Amino acid sequence: MDLNLLFSIDSHFINQLKTTLLSIVQNTRHCSINVYVLQKNRLEQSESLTDYCQTIGVNYYPIVIGNDLLFANAPISKRYPETIYYRLIAQKYLPLNLDKILYLDADILCINDLLPLYQTEIGEYLYAACSHSNLTNMTNVINKVRLKSYESENYYNSGVLLINLKRARTEVLPADIFQFIENNKYNLLLPDQDILNGLYAEAILALPDQLYNFDARKNATYETLSMGEWHSNWVINHTVLLHFCGKGKPWQKQYRGRYGILYKHYYHKMETLSL
Repeated sequence: MDLNLLFSIDSHFINQLKTTLLSIVQNTRHCSINVYVLQKNRLEQSESLTDYCQTIGVNYYPIVIGNDLLFANAPISKRYPETIYYRLIAQKYLPLNLDKILYLDADILCINDLLPLYQTEIGEYLYAACSHSNLTNMTNVINKVRLKSYESENYYNSGVLLINLKRARTEVLPADIFQFIENNKYNLLLPDQDILNGLYAEAILALPDQLYNFDARKNATYETLSMGEWHSNWVINHTVLLHFCGKGKPWQKQYRGRYGILYKHYYHKMETLSL
């Protein structure tokens, strides 16, 4: 079967993308993996990325956005470049024969089989995603007030999104996104994530974050919430996606998080295959 994956990066995240892809290939049951990468301009080392994908058995489909002005008025900064918005209108650029796709941030490590997540039946939902609300209850309340999204119980992380492309093509409209940005331009802290929650939170199927979007910063909190069940051994055996959220990243020398050494293992293997 086909496993269709979506990423949105610039040239600074090529090695991170390679590492994520290698972890997926090495931990997912045999399938045809198709990787679509949204990029504003053609990535530097694009040929190297193409060769790498061939080496690990992945089909690579670059999608260059170019001078499309759809997001000309979106809040943009060094931490939140234009590329973070592309996931919200991915359906505009993807082939029409695709009914669903799994978007992943490139600071994610796959450590168990990804197919069960991809095969999740989301019915009429627009998305399936995980919330970290149990980890940050107070922040969740603040976000609901800030975005006036009172009817949704959760504030969803946009780093892992199973997208119902058939429904998104008719219901996720650039005009709605632009209007939301205009109405909330002084309140957007995590722009793409805020838009996702402000407009579509009620159309998101909630997934367990301890399995599919484990916040690697919060290992102690997960253990406490689970009365000690979700310890490191449990994570290694059950968690599918480790998400290295926040500013500290495991490819940085000063990173000291619990799962940093695991990331460095895959990063080293990636570098070896890239030679």
